[in-house]
Amino acid sequence: MINRNALASTIASLGLVLGIASSEAVAQMPHNMDEMQPSQNQPTEQFQRIEQPLVNKIVVTLGGLGLIGLELWWFLGSKPKSAKATAQAGIQEVTVTVDGGYEPSQIVVQAGQKVRLNFDRKDASSCLEEVRFPDFGIAQALPLNKVTPIEFTPQKSGSYEFTCGMNMFRGVVEVQSANTTAIAQRL
Repeated sequence: MINRNALASTIASLGLVLGIASSEAVAQMPHNMDEMQPSQNQPTEQFQRIEQPLVNKIVVTLGGLGLIGLELWWFLGSKPKSAKATAQAGIQEVTVTVDGGYEPSQIVVQAGQKVRLNFDRKDASSCLEEVRFPDFGIAQALPLNKVTPIEFTPQKSGSYEFTCGMNMFRGVVEVQSANTTAIAQRL
């Protein structure tokens, strides 16, 4: 898996390099007012065309296409990580790593049994300081570099979303009824 922080810094570096490379293409304006008056030989157009070197055009085009491809992969190609909770002493338990999002971001549990999600926060981002389960009325602070358990008991099957404090990062708890789980195990 690609480290998101390294990916973001690479994209920022690429933007800086492209900005520096294109700084030579700044339009030059005359400094005294006599030169600003149009003469009989110059066209009276307000804007003048600035020719860019072909290399700059190619670099900007390839950089843009690369960023579009990265964005499409990020939103359409990446699959959410899924995990099924393991039951020990009547409690279904899963450890969720909080590092640039939630991993796994999809958790499968059974209805009617207590669930303990252990959130291990490794990302210092202020967005991930809190996790919220609106359907269960839970809002829990997640201290950095500590495991924070959150317990609840889902009574009905369905999909229950959890989000960060700013509602940017998301995950889902898929609650299956006991009958659905028994049928799936027989197949």
